[in-house]
Amino acid sequence: MAKTRYAPDRGLTARMTLTMFLLGLVFVAFITALVFVLGATGRFGNGAIIFFAVVLGLVLTVGSFFYSDKIALSTAQARVVTPQDGPQAAELHGVVDRLVALADMPKPRVAIAPSPVPNAFATGRNSKKAVLVVTTGLLQRLDQRELEGVLAHELSHVAHKDVAVMTIASFIGIIAALLVRFAFYSELFGGGGRGRGGNNNNGNALPVVLIVMLVGMVVYAISFLLIRLLSRYRELAADRSGALLTGQPSALASALQKVSGSMASIPTKDLRAAEPLNAFYFVPALKGKEVSLSTLFSTHPSLERRLRQLSEISEQLGR
Repeated sequence: MAKTRYAPDRGLTARMTLTMFLLGLVFVAFITALVFVLGATGRFGNGAIIFFAVVLGLVLTVGSFFYSDKIALSTAQARVVTPQDGPQAAELHGVVDRLVALADMPKPRVAIAPSPVPNAFATGRNSKKAVLVVTTGLLQRLDQRELEGVLAHELSHVAHKDVAVMTIASFIGIIAALLVRFAFYSELFGGGGRGRGGNNNNGNALPVVLIVMLVGMVVYAISFLLIRLLSRYRELAADRSGALLTGQPSALASALQKVSGSMASIPTKDLRAAEPLNAFYFVPALKGKEVSLSTLFSTHPSLERRLRQLSEISEQLGR
């Protein structure tokens, strides 16, 4: 974590470390299983396809790591603004200036996205490359205290380098998906039906493909659940750090309730347009009933869980 005045969160650090360790174990087990299965059947001879999948996955991960800010800005159709770009931009910059001074951290770029969905997100591999994006819908719905609470939450993600950690963690899932796909197409189009010595091996081609796909799906499912678990905790950690920085957990709780309640009135087409950024958003751009369909697969904790934590922080600060 960067050296800021954001309250350190040992729980976040421990969960990040444990999750990365478990993902590493899953990856090693996956590669070991593939080498064993494919080597025993004479497929993927020298491992070139496995190597290519790993390299391609690495390229995709590195690209996401270095260009996450540009990708997110483009997806949100957001524009970087200065204090001179109108009253909204000036007010937004004023809040950000106060928060970065309070947190003793570099000021990120500030951008506004023209969307009725009330939300905000921060992205970028480090504090120097970070960008803080706020939608017009959020600026119209929140008062200054609530906006400050939301932005303190988002700046906590920057301080904890959450985007970089989540990007690296997703590498395992990308590799699993690529290897499954390459295994399938190798058998389908690559002449995988011939084993050692040119003997026809079509009889066991389908079982091998199924084994590889099954192993890949298991690995992807495990990595997916671990990343979702980490994502939910980082949101709780950002709520906690932001509330402690401002000393106003009630303002953040009020913003959460306003934003979550507003989702029901947002047109479905606008929510669908915002879906690609749900993992980044302060609150997922979903209808209320959809958010609670499955906490197991959610990138964010439930509203009840977040409000309960903020209530506990209020009690702690009041002692």
